[in-house]
Amino acid sequence: MVGLTTKGRYATRLLVYLAARQDAVPVKKQVIAESEGITPDYVEQILIRLKAAGLVRSYRGKEGGFTLAVDPRTLTVARVLEAMEGKMSIVACLENNSCDRAASCSTRALWGKADQALKQVFTKTTIGELAAAAPGKAEFTI
Repeated sequence: MVGLTTKGRYATRLLVYLAARQDAVPVKKQVIAESEGITPDYVEQILIRLKAAGLVRSYRGKEGGFTLAVDPRTLTVARVLEAMEGKMSIVACLENNSCDRAASCSTRALWGKADQALKQVFTKTTIGELAAAAPGKAEFTI
């Protein structure tokens, strides 16, 4: 990933929403969409990818919907973003080393430091922490 897309940002929001509920009752995509201000179709696209990554479970039927499949206290934002975006890097030249100027680039070290700092923030932040701090969703406690 170079840059953060809406899929990564919205996936994080959807997981925070599910973590904050704490009741483990499946939530329909329409309810999630309305709560988060995202279209139901886009919510479904994101939830399908999160399910494939093992981060949510889906349930069929009248009482069906989605729940978290992992403990939000151990689920890092880095894991969510990687599931949605793939390998993370703030600039493409750091990820694939294909830049002709890599050996002589005067800014490469700066981009590397920024990249490491960002990865550290995402690795140290959990969905549970975000859910606990979410306004109006403080049902979750760590």
